[in-house]
Formats: sequence, C-alpha cells, structure tokens
Amino acid sequence: MRASDLLSIGDLARRTGLSVSAIRYYEDRGLVEPIRTGGNQRRFLRSDIRRLSFVMIAQQLGLSLGEIEEELRRLPHGRTPDARDWRRISGKVRDAIDAKIALLMKTREDLDGCIGCGCLSLKKCRLYNPQDKWAEGGSGPRVLRSGAS
Repeated sequence: MRASDLLSIGDLARRTGLSVSAIRYYEDRGLVEPIRTGGNQRRFLRSDIRRLSFVMIAQQLGLSLGEIEEELRRLPHGRTPDARDWRRISGKVRDAIDAKIALLMKTREDLDGCIGCGCLSLKKCRLYNPQDKWAEGGSGPRVLRSGAS
C-alpha cells in the first residue's frame, strides 16, 4: 500500500462532506477503522469514502445506525457495499417500508370509521378499546393517568 492510498481525517471530511467529529463518531461505532501512523495519526483507506457515503445514503433512506452497522459488519473487513449487497439490503428496507405503509393505511381506514362512528365513547370504541379491555382494570381514568393506549 502506498502512502497516496491513504487519506487524513481532514481529507476524508472534505471528500465526504462530513465533519471530522462525525467521522470520529463513526469510527467509534466501528463503521470505519483507520490505520495509525508511527506518529499515531489516523489514516483512512480511499474505500472509506464509499463506506461513509453508504452510511449517509442508508440513513437518508430510513435505516437506523444500528441497522447500518449490522449490514457493514457482514462485509469482509474494509470492503464497501457493492450492487449485490445493496440489493439485499434494499430488499429488507423495502419490506420494512411496505409494513409501515400497511399500518398507515389501516390507521387511515380506522380513523375514517371513527370519524363517522359518532360514539364519542372510549368505552365502546373499536379502535381505542376493542372488546372493552380497559374495563378489566377498574373504573376511572386509568388510561389517561398511566399514559397507556
């Protein structure tokens, strides 16, 4: 490996648009692993530009940092995700998005029914209190006091 194959943390920050502190944070999380010089300075592989770019894009698409860490751990050390990796990852994201869409659609339908219901009673409400399950806990505003839903 040549010295020109390595980047300082400042160079990596300029190339990715991340702050130095963000790169250090990602380093602490194990998303990038610098090489230390004899003077104990951080040097990063050029492939870390793609690796950090992947992190930023994946976050924008809704992956949590934990999910990103998990995916990057599956790759061989130092390798950046390629098209095949991304197809696998995006399939998992697509499934999560589809589940969220289904939940939102159900919620929308429940709200439409609730608006037209007119019962104005949490005791009878199919949406908030199916089968009057709150009655088992006694009387009074237990739900409101406990923050339960």
